[in-house]
Amino acid sequence: MVAINHTHDPAARSWVAGANWPDGDFPIQNLPFAVFQRPDEQHHWRGGVAIGDQIIDMQALGDAELLEGAAAAAARACLSPSLNAFFRLGPTAWRALRHALFDLLKEGAPPAGRDAVAACLVPREDALFKVAVDIGDYTDFYTSLFHADNVGRAMGLELVTPNFRWMPLAYHGRASSIGVSGRPVRRPLGQAKPPGAVVPQLQACQRLDYEAELAIYIGQGNAAGDRVPIDEAEDKVFGIGLLNDWSARDIQVWEQAPLGPFLAKNFATSVSPWIVTLEALAPFRTAVSRPDGDSPPPPYLDSDRNRTSGGFDIVLEVRLGTARQREAGRLPRRVSVTSFRHQYWTVAQMIAHHTVNGCNLQIGDVIGSGTVSGPGEGEAGALSELSKAGSALVPLGAGEERAFLEDGDTVTLSGYCAKDGFARIGFGDCAGEVQPAPTL
Repeated sequence: MVAINHTHDPAARSWVAGANWPDGDFPIQNLPFAVFQRPDEQHHWRGGVAIGDQIIDMQALGDAELLEGAAAAAARACLSPSLNAFFRLGPTAWRALRHALFDLLKEGAPPAGRDAVAACLVPREDALFKVAVDIGDYTDFYTSLFHADNVGRAMGLELVTPNFRWMPLAYHGRASSIGVSGRPVRRPLGQAKPPGAVVPQLQACQRLDYEAELAIYIGQGNAAGDRVPIDEAEDKVFGIGLLNDWSARDIQVWEQAPLGPFLAKNFATSVSPWIVTLEALAPFRTAVSRPDGDSPPPPYLDSDRNRTSGGFDIVLEVRLGTARQREAGRLPRRVSVTSFRHQYWTVAQMIAHHTVNGCNLQIGDVIGSGTVSGPGEGEAGALSELSKAGSALVPLGAGEERAFLEDGDTVTLSGYCAKDGFARIGFGDCAGEVQPAPTL
C-alpha cells in the first residue's frame, strides 16, 4: 500500500497554468496515464500523462533525455500503442516515473528543464484516445449492497441473495467489445420474452441501461495455481478508471438463468481514456465496515489493513443528455451522484476472491467494480434503479423523462476525489451516445 508522500502535497503547484485551475481534474497531484495520438497522425499511438489541459508526450519526453534511471526506462516503456509494457515493469518503475514527472512539472523547476518539457506538451483538446491497455480478460463484479437491494425490490425478486454477503460475485465479461469514451453504442438485438408473450422474440432491446462502475487495471499478474493474499492484492493493481457496462435489461431478464447474462452485456462496455494510479489515490482511502448484524467476511477476505483503509472515496456522477437537449442548446441533466466508499466489497477483496482458486490474472486485465450505488434516493448507479425497473420516470427537464435509454441519448460518467487537506483529483469523463439498432 502506497504511503502519502510529497507528490500529494496540496500546496504544490505546476508551471503548467491549467494544472492549477480550481476543481480541475488533472492537477500535479494526479498525473494519470492514457494512450493518445494527434488527429493528423496515422497509427502513432503512445503513452501520455495529463497535466491540466495538456498531455505530456512520453515519446517527446524520452527524446529530450530529461529522465534518468528507472524513470527513463519507464518512459521508454510507454512508447507502445498500449501501456502493458509499462505495467510489466512494476510498482517501483511506476513510482519512479510519477515522482520524476512531478519534479519536472512543479512550480520552481529549473527554467532549462521547464522549457524542454514545455516542448513535449500536447493540448488535451487536440488528442485522440484509444483504450490504454491490451485487455486479455474482463471480469465484472457485483459489489454494491444498495444496488442489489434496489434492483431486487424493483423487480420483485429476492432482495439480496445469501451468497452476496459471503463473497464478491462476478461474471466473465467480453474484453473485445470494450471501447474508449466517445465511441457510439448501437442498441443491441437479442432474444426477449415480453410480458404476456407465449414465445420469445428476436428484437431490438427495449430496456437499454447504463451501469456506473470503476475499471480496475491489473498491472502485475499471478502464476496459474497461485492465490493472491488480500494484503498483497493491491500490489497487482496499477490504477483505476471509469467504466460504463451498458446493459440490455429485457434481454438480461430472459437469458440470465441459469448461467448469467450473455448478449445483455457483451455488446458494449465503455471506459474512460485516463487511468489514475493507486499512488495518486492514497489520500482518499477510507475504512470499510459492514451493516450491523452482518457476519464478518471469511478470513481470506479479511485483514486489519483492508478494514482500516481498503475503501476509496471516489465520487461518481452520471449525466444524461438527449437529442432534444442538444438541439435546444441545453446541458445534460445530472441524474445521480454517489461514491465508491459505499461498496460492500473492496478492490483487494475482489482480487483475493478472483484468485483464491488459482485463477491467473494477467497484465492488462480489467476488473469492473460492479454498479456503484449508495443509500440515498439520488445515488443509484443505473437508470433502471432510478426508474424502479421502469415503473417511474426520471425527469430530465423541459418535459423530457426516461425509464430507459432512447436512441440519441448520451450517458456521461465523471469521477473525482476531494478531501479537506488534499488537492482534488479527477478521472475525466466516460461518454457514449446510443445509436439505433440494426434493421431486423
